[in-house]
This record gives sequence, structure tokens and C-alpha cells, in this order.
Amino acid sequence: MSKKHPIISVTGSSGAGTTTVKHTFDQIFRREGITAVSIEGDAFHRFNRADMKAELTRRQAEGDQTFSHFSYEANELEELERVFRDYGETGTGRTRTYVHDEAEAAKTGVAPGHFTGWAPFADGSDLLFYEGLHGAVVNDQVNLAALADLKIGVVPVINLEWIQKIHRDRASRGYTTEAVTDTILRRMHAYVHCICPQFTETDINFQRVPVVDTSNPFIARWIPTADESLVVIRFKSPRGIDFPYLTSMIDGSWMTRANSIVIPGPKLDLAMQLILTPLIERLVREAKRA
Repeated sequence: MSKKHPIISVTGSSGAGTTTVKHTFDQIFRREGITAVSIEGDAFHRFNRADMKAELTRRQAEGDQTFSHFSYEANELEELERVFRDYGETGTGRTRTYVHDEAEAAKTGVAPGHFTGWAPFADGSDLLFYEGLHGAVVNDQVNLAALADLKIGVVPVINLEWIQKIHRDRASRGYTTEAVTDTILRRMHAYVHCICPQFTETDINFQRVPVVDTSNPFIARWIPTADESLVVIRFKSPRGIDFPYLTSMIDGSWMTRANSIVIPGPKLDLAMQLILTPLIERLVREAKRA
């Protein structure tokens, strides 16, 4: 952690909705006049698309059916830790972009499935914002959780997460339901051992829970809407959180535990604005004082 150069980390698996949460953070940054350097977890994958396919083939031939982008060894976590540490100490660092599709290729001049070159952060930022798979990893090699000042987990219940991933990958990437299902199965081991443990490290978790039947996510015709959902918000430490204020400002909300509040799905953006804005303001204020 660094008071002078704070780091915010948003962590969630593929299909969890971290990109939507990033949009809310962007709104807060714009409204409050905060200059943030943003980095994506995909930038720290170890392999480009072709090399990842080759690595998957090699490992499967050797009997390893669990290797995936969720796995620690598929990512440059030591490099990500170095970026976190460098930014916390000096306010500087570097990142790159993983190019997903032709639209991104047109912007970057790099073919889909490849990385751009590493480039330094712009000067004069107020904080570093990370969004990706591994922003709160603690293992024998790295401790990213210790370097981030505010850690947010985005964790839909698993059936909803699968539905969101299936629909996204079919619509935007052209995959079949069967192909996405195979990916989900292959990733399950790393999901349990690499992704889930991070949510004990996060300061706040946002978990969307559908209130419609999602018993079989692999045949769901559509993603449950916000109106068909509740969101459980869990605070690692409730100290300093004004729960009476939150429940008075968010219609239909209630507390279920001393550190948890439940809100209607359509109120998620409002809740995030109310909860996160003062936390972000405090980080920036303390950074300027330091």
C-alpha cells in the first residue's frame, strides 16, 4: 500500500461483470476530477492467442486438463506485482494491451490475439486502477493484495456468472455454447484455487443474485435483468461504513449481517456511487497530503 500513489484493484472472473463496474469507476473519476491510470488484467497474460492454444495442446497431451487463463502460471503475475510496487513507490510504471478483435486491431495496429508493446504510464496520475482476473492474488510467489489500497470483488453467483459468460462469448466472440462450456469445465480447477481465494482479500464484494430460475445455465435464453436480481454487498470491515445512511438512500435495501447489505439489482450503480465515491476521495486526499 502507498498513501502517496494509491492503487484500486477490481477483481472478478470472465463473465463476472468487472467491465461494467469499471464504467462506474470511470464516472466517479470524471465527476471528481481524478486522473487515473488504467491497466487490464489481460495485458499480463503470459501467452498470445496462438501460443496459448499451443500450450493448452501440450499440457493436455501430458494429461493436464486444468490449465487456463485463470491459472497462475498462464499469467505474468510477477510483472503485475512489479507494476503495483513501482507505482506505489514512484507513481510510475508500464503496461500493454491485449488485442481481442478487429476493432481493437484497427486502433492499435496490432493483429488480434497479440499484445502491443510495453509503454510507460502518463505522468501526473492520481491513482492506478486495475481490472482483471488476478488483482488480489496471494500465493508463494506474489502478494498483490498487500499492494492495493482498495480491493473490489465482483462475484455473481456461479450460475449467473456462467450465463453471462455464455451469452457474451457467443455474441461477441462467435463461440458455440458447447465451446464455452468446455472452457468453463477446464477453468473450474483454477477458479476454485486461483480466483475464489481472492475474495477473502477484497475490501468490498458485490455479488449479484438472480431471483428467477437459473437452474440450468447452459440452456438459458437470456441473462437475468437487473430487475430480476438482488445484489449482496459485503464489507470486509464495516468500520466507517454508514449503514443507516445507505439503507435510507437506497430504496428496498436491508442489512442481513453486521457487514452486509442487500439492494435491488437496479440500484447497483447508485450503491456503488454512494459507497465508493467517499473511499476514492479519501485515497486521493491522503495522497495529496502525503
